[in-house]
Amino acid sequence: MRIPSTQALRALDSFARHGSVWRAADELHLTRSAVSHQLRLLERDLGFDLLQRIGKGVALTPRGQRYASDVRKALTVLGDAGTQTNGAGVGGSFAISCPPGFASMFLCIHIGEFQQVYPDVALSVLTPRRLDDVSNPDADAFIAFGVGNWPNRAVELLCEVSFMPLCSPTLLNKVGGFAKPADVLRANLLHLSDTEDWARWLALSKVENPDTEGGIFFSDMNLVFSAAIAGQGIALGDELLGRRALSEGRLVKPFEASVPSPRAYFLVFEHAKARHPVLNAFSDWLRAKLSESSQTKY
Repeated sequence: MRIPSTQALRALDSFARHGSVWRAADELHLTRSAVSHQLRLLERDLGFDLLQRIGKGVALTPRGQRYASDVRKALTVLGDAGTQTNGAGVGGSFAISCPPGFASMFLCIHIGEFQQVYPDVALSVLTPRRLDDVSNPDADAFIAFGVGNWPNRAVELLCEVSFMPLCSPTLLNKVGGFAKPADVLRANLLHLSDTEDWARWLALSKVENPDTEGGIFFSDMNLVFSAAIAGQGIALGDELLGRRALSEGRLVKPFEASVPSPRAYFLVFEHAKARHPVLNAFSDWLRAKLSESSQTKY
């Protein structure tokens, strides 16, 4: 298969990061029709659909998202090839705001690798009070968990998540196992902020008239996981944050069924900082690490 044009690949990368043709066109200094044309040519060269129409707009297909992620990494490699050493020319202070759960169960596990590549960056990790808070003036960028609606900010999707029941082996043995989805109601339900996720999972599992109002409520996923690992109840968690606990046997999945969350992790920053060298380096590193993690089996 012939290699697609770099311009078409850059158009795809920009569309994937911004989620709209007009923002991609603005970044690339092209017209909207030119960006759309490049995307159509890329689809023709590849032989599969990259885009799908959703309502009045367009979005990447699942296969298009995977390909765009690979393109992002390839473009990063090409860009890095022009430097003499890893991290050359990238330095200074940089503060990233991040939900405590994501920070403790993912970012803090890998952040030393970023420092090795970019030793001249003085990185600070801050935590907000709300999962979708992007208001801290001391932060240069935010990893936020929400629906993607932050007006007047650049918003880039990092990863979507699906929730599934997770509990400790101790709890599983204590209750005698869960033979059917309705059996989770025999344990404390551990909630992240509200009952919405559990209600959606139980509905997906065809549990009739479940009472989801009971249980224990937490403001952060870090606390939800801590309670689940301690055997205090059953949580709805995602594999991204739960991967280490699952691999170590501290948590188990009593059911394979998962429910997509209406919220996702996004990178959010002011438009004026779009070309910040540390932001771009951190974004590329984080995306590569998330992609690598998603392919790791536990």
